[in-house]
Parts: sequence; C-alpha cells; structure tokens
Amino acid sequence: MYYSHTVGQALGFLLGLTDEDAAGRIRDRIGLPAPEPESPEVTRRRLHRVWSWPRVPASLTLWILEEDDPKLNAVVWRYLGLDAGLRRALARGIPFGPGRTEPVPVDPRLPGEEPEIPESYVRHGLVGALREAGSMAAGRAAASMVLTPADWRTVTDADAGTPLPGYARWALSVRPDCPPALRSQFGSHPKFAHRVREAGVLSGPAEYATDHGPAVRVLEVLAMGRLMFPARIGEAEEALRPLVRDHLGGNEEAWAVLAQIVGTFHGTAPELVVTAGAIV
Repeated sequence: MYYSHTVGQALGFLLGLTDEDAAGRIRDRIGLPAPEPESPEVTRRRLHRVWSWPRVPASLTLWILEEDDPKLNAVVWRYLGLDAGLRRALARGIPFGPGRTEPVPVDPRLPGEEPEIPESYVRHGLVGALREAGSMAAGRAAASMVLTPADWRTVTDADAGTPLPGYARWALSVRPDCPPALRSQFGSHPKFAHRVREAGVLSGPAEYATDHGPAVRVLEVLAMGRLMFPARIGEAEEALRPLVRDHLGGNEEAWAVLAQIVGTFHGTAPELVVTAGAIV
C-alpha cells in the first residue's frame, strides 16, 4: 500500500511508541515499509518541510533553538520572519539551552545581519525603551533587545516595580522565549491570553501533541523531533504513549483503521487514536 510522506511519518511516529516486535508486525499488516537511512539532502528537505504546514507554533522554534546547534539555527533563521529578537540572538550566538552560558558558534551560512539597534534603546536603555513604547512597532523594537537570562530578569524586576506599558508587555509575551513566570506576571486577561495563543506560544511539546491538529500534521512535526528538538521530544512521546497503549496496543486491525483515516482526520492525535480503537 502506498502512503504519502506525511502519513508515513505520522504512522511511524506512533509506531515508535509501541514495542519493537509489535511495531514490526503492524508494519507488515498495514504495508508500511521500515524506515531507511536518509541522505543529508533528504534530511534538509524534511527540516524545511516542517515550516510548510500552516500555523506551526512559535514555540517549536524555541525548542529547536534550545539545542544550540549551529546547523539547526541556520535552518530556523529562514523562518523567523519579523522576530527581530530571535534573529538578533542568533546573530550574536546567544545560547538558549537551560543553564548554558558559552556563546553558540554562528553558522557561516547564516544569511543576513543583526537587525538594526532601535534608537529608543540607544537613548533610554533597555527598560527605558520598553517604558517609552507607545505603539506595537515600538514595543516590538524595544523587546528585540531582551536577549539573555539577565535581560529577562531585569525586565521582570522592572515590571514588578512599576508595570510596563501594554504594548511592551504584548511584544514580550508573544516571544516564545519569554519566561513563563514573567508572562504570568503580566496578567491573565482574556484578550492577553488570546494574543499569546494566537502567537503559538505553548507550555511544551506535550501540549502540542495533545491539543493541536490536524493530527497528521502534528505527528509529522513530532516525527522530526529526534532531529530538531531531541531534548524535549520525550515530553510529547510520554503524553501520547499511554493512549497508544490503551486504545491501539498490538491490535493490528485498530492500526489498519488508523492508517486508513489518519490522512483526512481533522481532530487531535489523541482523538485520532481513540477513534481508531473505538471503530474496531
């Protein structure tokens, strides 16, 4: 049976949550070939393909940057869009991994240059520029100078003393690398929560695996997790593994149903797994 690349990746990721013997038997039953070693070119194409899906969450970028891998950073650079803060951090070799302090080598293929330093930052400094932000553009510009853990602590302390203006808070909160504690400090107004949600800021890979859809697209992204964000892919796997065990297990017929519906299923991955098991 022929499976599209996307469906094959999705099925392969879920099969990886079962034991090897069961996975081999199920692959034979549904006609899914075993994965083969990839050339570097194929791997690069798969990396770039991740961003071809609409609404890939902004937090995915952060999970990748936390690896502090210059080659991955060079891929991510192309998809940062207008996020001047992350572009500036990459251009300066700022580390993102927890506890890391050594600069990250900047890949020589990294295109472009660091975004221009905002005039407000030159005149007023970091906190002053944030307090002067009277528009969304000014807020984004000032927020782009928050780069290191020390910068985030400075901003947190400043906001705790006298709350920052709304535009500055907004620009900071939708940065995927904004510390969760600071985002909580900014408040929980529904409009504020909506902006963060629309920006694709998530608590972690487990939330992406369980709450987002369509399932086939989410699972294709997660199938790249061992390459893109190995330090955090386990969170997604642990969130889905009990569901796969309880609703699919080694039941070949349930997996056959899942293989038939995964490509057109509009719900989340948990809904997909539960549905396939229920049909059988």
